Amino acid sequence: MMSTSGPGHSFPFALPPWTQLRRAIADSIVVGLSCLLTYWLATTILAHVYSPSVADDELGGLWAVIATVFVLRETYDKSVAAAVSRIGATLVSFALCLVYLAFLPFHLWGLAVLTGLSGLVASLIGRPEDAITAAITTTVVLIVAEVSPHDAWQQPILRLADTVIGVAVGLAAAWLVRRTARRPEPTAEASANGTGGPAQGPAGG
Repeated sequence: MMSTSGPGHSFPFALPPWTQLRRAIADSIVVGLSCLLTYWLATTILAHVYSPSVADDELGGLWAVIATVFVLRETYDKSVAAAVSRIGATLVSFALCLVYLAFLPFHLWGLAVLTGLSGLVASLIGRPEDAITAAITTTVVLIVAEVSPHDAWQQPILRLADTVIGVAVGLAAAWLVRRTARRPEPTAEASANGTGGPAQGPAGG
């Protein structure tokens, strides 16, 4: 509802300045188009290489799109850091799930142990910030292995491939945004002197 306090009527929230609104719209378009490209690559190109089932192709598209959204950040450097985080967490999950599913079927205790191990391994290799992502990836891989138990050991490989596609598209989009941005990202020296420009949108320059 509109507020009637004070002289005249006013909205209960303030719209951002036009420059910020325009940047937000542009960022949303970048995210949307990147997700579209990622989904198409995962469900069409990758599916032509290897396709266990239509349902698995759709899951691959979902997982790849999630990776793209995860990578797209407000600056290119942050996008690169997010990409390293996503790939690192996925590799931890990949190794654990591949070894487990190569010998054992899905089991609730297996889910509990591997999810916990994913976070532990991420912490032990010096990346505790990736523990949650690694645990989520392991959970997805194992539950999908329960739903599709035939050749379940392939699931870690397929999800790694989906992640690589999503991360690659996300980084490519972030790089293009940086290249086409009107202003370069503020340097560390400029930021320290307080002369850096306003924050940009996802991977903005």
